[in-house]
Amino acid sequence: VLSQVMAALGAYRCIECSRDAAELYRDYQRGVLRISICKSCQKPVDKYIEYDPVIILINAVLCKAQAYRHILFNTKINIHGKLYVFCLLCEAYLRWLQLQDSSQNTDPDDLIRYAREWDFYRMFGIASLEQTSFLVGIFMTLWWMRPEMLKTKSDFILLLKALLLSSYGKLLLIPAVIWEHDYTPLCLAFIKVFVLISNSQAIRVTLNLNRMLPWMAIFFGLILENGVICLFQKMGWDL
Repeated sequence: VLSQVMAALGAYRCIECSRDAAELYRDYQRGVLRISICKSCQKPVDKYIEYDPVIILINAVLCKAQAYRHILFNTKINIHGKLYVFCLLCEAYLRWLQLQDSSQNTDPDDLIRYAREWDFYRMFGIASLEQTSFLVGIFMTLWWMRPEMLKTKSDFILLLKALLLSSYGKLLLIPAVIWEHDYTPLCLAFIKVFVLISNSQAIRVTLNLNRMLPWMAIFFGLILENGVICLFQKMGWDL
């Protein structure tokens, strides 16, 4: 009875076919465990429960759909909020550093130091608004193209969590800046592309879509984000 209730609630998902599963493994006691087999595809529901976290991370970096399903559906990771804030701090720091490099004023006056600190807060706010507009663009596109996909609050929250977690690539901004090199602009471009690919895979896995619709949603998200950037530039703000 418990298994039927769990399956009805969609407690877990098969990482191969994304069908609901009642359990990931069965415990026969005395240390004997058996991975559950999916009734739909006849493959292990989640082979990653036996894998080392490092292997799972490598598979996630390679944007494998199975690894994404394991992380999103079959684990209790709840760091998306903290990760989102930390990624924004990384992006704000990068912009703030570039702004300081463009300024040749080395006056140690307290007023100057305060202005520089305010610049960091301003960059954090701008990065937050840009990221929010990007997410809004994605949700608006998906709502317009497939309204049945986001019909409940839980669907919305799950997709938001997936998008925030898949933005982990922004953490690479700090090493790229610290180990500054002639190819740093190229590295930053690659990081941006990698984050977008991860976002696309997160949308595809969460909503069980083909590859085209997630990229369309990301495209419109980028349009809205760049619209916000243009607005700030017209206001005379340095970005």
